[in-house]
Amino acid sequence: MEHSSNSYYVPDQSHWPIVGSIAMILLLGGTGLTLNDIQASGEVAQMSKYITYTGAGILIFMLFGWFGTVISESRSGKYSPQVDTSFRFGMSWFIFSEVMFFFAFFGVLYYTRSFSVPWLGGLGDKGLSHMLWPDFQAAWPLLTPPDASLFTPIKEVIDPWHLPLINTILLVTSSFTLTFAHHALIEGDRSKVKIWLGTTLLFGIAFLILQGYEYVEAYQHLDLTLNSGIYGATFFILTGFHGLHVTIGSIILLVMLIRVFKGHFTADNHFAFEAGAWYWHFVDVVWLLLFMVVYVF
Repeated sequence: MEHSSNSYYVPDQSHWPIVGSIAMILLLGGTGLTLNDIQASGEVAQMSKYITYTGAGILIFMLFGWFGTVISESRSGKYSPQVDTSFRFGMSWFIFSEVMFFFAFFGVLYYTRSFSVPWLGGLGDKGLSHMLWPDFQAAWPLLTPPDASLFTPIKEVIDPWHLPLINTILLVTSSFTLTFAHHALIEGDRSKVKIWLGTTLLFGIAFLILQGYEYVEAYQHLDLTLNSGIYGATFFILTGFHGLHVTIGSIILLVMLIRVFKGHFTADNHFAFEAGAWYWHFVDVVWLLLFMVVYVF
């Protein structure tokens, strides 16, 4: 069926939403059971893991199937400019929700540094904290938690001017290479698209490898772990969730690269490429903020 520029494509009934719902129920339910049974053993703990793995597998299957359907509909010319506009609004709101997601964690870090730790230190007065922990020093980064019997003291924080700086350079550079790939796509130079997009993907993978190495160093040599009190918790939550987003972004780049090799996208019809680029640039901006407030200041 042909669609005019003023028509809106209404897709056929699809089984993918219910498949995705089942996947999320199994994944979240299995994860919750696993976390609650983390100290347990036997059939219950094993069943929790099976439920989680099943949910994850169905979710991956759903993503491949549903996105494949959308790609087929797009390439067959079923989408009108109005549909393209709705996709752009949808992606914009999705990124906005991600901004709010990280804003909440940055807010936790700010509240902890500016209020919680100073209050715990008594703001210079001999308050309750000094009675409980006479030697406690309210300073950030909080290397020595108030109660060392509950949390592991940190030997030292990660030097921002080594691995974190290299990762910053990698991500900033990747934004430029992805922009070069986008311009090459608009100009119709598919060879350059493959080169620049592949380079961007390599930068993302290199970032993840270095972050993994940084975590190993933190755990094995600096005693910076999730059991290091509020500093360790905020450090791993912020950098860990960002690393997850880089992983998702790298998967998106990989899919885009495969589609480019398959001949997908044109100079006038490549919103999926643009959406992936928007997401990657968002991830890069978040890292710049994270680098400054977590590592430097």
